[in-house]
Amino acid sequence: MRMSPEDMTVVALLADPDAPTEIAQRMARMLPARLAEKSGPGRRFEVEVVSEPFTAATEDVPTLMRRIIDRARAEDWDVVVALTDLPLHSNGLKLVVDLSHEHGLALLSLPALGGLRLQARAQRVVEEAVLGLADARSAGAGGAPRSRADLGPFASRLAPVRRGPIGERETADLRYVVSGARGNVRVLLGMVRANRPWRLVPGLSKALAAALATGAVATVNSTVWTLAETLSAPRLVIATVGSVALMIGWLIVDAELWHRSAESSPEARQRARLYNASTVLTVGIGVLVCYAGLMVVNWVWALFILNGEAFASVTRTPLHAAEYVRLSWFVASVATVGGALGSGLESDDAIRAAAYSKREQERRHTLRDDPGDQPAK
Repeated sequence: MRMSPEDMTVVALLADPDAPTEIAQRMARMLPARLAEKSGPGRRFEVEVVSEPFTAATEDVPTLMRRIIDRARAEDWDVVVALTDLPLHSNGLKLVVDLSHEHGLALLSLPALGGLRLQARAQRVVEEAVLGLADARSAGAGGAPRSRADLGPFASRLAPVRRGPIGERETADLRYVVSGARGNVRVLLGMVRANRPWRLVPGLSKALAAALATGAVATVNSTVWTLAETLSAPRLVIATVGSVALMIGWLIVDAELWHRSAESSPEARQRARLYNASTVLTVGIGVLVCYAGLMVVNWVWALFILNGEAFASVTRTPLHAAEYVRLSWFVASVATVGGALGSGLESDDAIRAAAYSKREQERRHTLRDDPGDQPAK
């Protein structure tokens, strides 16, 4: 293990661009102090954050581990922890973290940590991994990892995280995976969290403009008043579901977000299902946020523009709070359909950022434009 005269351990957080880099940068602010506190007196840590697309063009775990090793050899790093927002698989199981004590490196798949408290969970894993790897390397390359390196406390609190099998030719000597229905849900929620669906809303500006215009016109239309008053609550719910589903489907089709795997292996099909499920959930959350916003705007607009006497003369119903809610609810559904048509004018960049498969294509494009960023193989 390379140590400076001041007994300094250099830790590199090698992070994929976007969310992993942001998590690593926030983590790096407090990580040196926390590591020094946990490791005991006389030991200091220096943390560097390196943002580059080390997962470009592959999701194969052994290949990624080799890339990290090659990348570390070119730098003066003692321990390397790589963070990615891609869901990684190994032997049919979803990977949480791979560790190689001989090489002083770890590979962490953030989606496997779930969608809640991601920053805190990621920091806990990184702390335990760094301390264990540093202990093992200080004891000598290839030395037996100490108890702290096995992440036991972390795994026990985050069931269904457990140890996973490792192939004979793999670089890792310790692996944690998630499995079962709970594991699938955890990874799916982690993927949606990594996609950050709230970023989809600003990308729908043209669709929102079309929806707002549709809603403004519909709110003052007497036929819409009559329809809103005659529709029962179940039918209003059906209108909501139908309009939201139409918007989701149109965005996915128009931006070509549906992932079709070129491979026929079970793991490739499983990845495709995960990609598509996370895309539907991400786009769905974004559309629901837009729908809620439309409903509020339509309600405010109705409060300002509607005349109670005119409304009552058409619908034969007094204009009370319930009528405002019913009208704004129905108009939001109508406006969402108008927004679906307006979404055809959108730039696909923000929408495509919701899909892992498209973000992977962007990484390939970046790597092709700047070959110098590619880790050596």
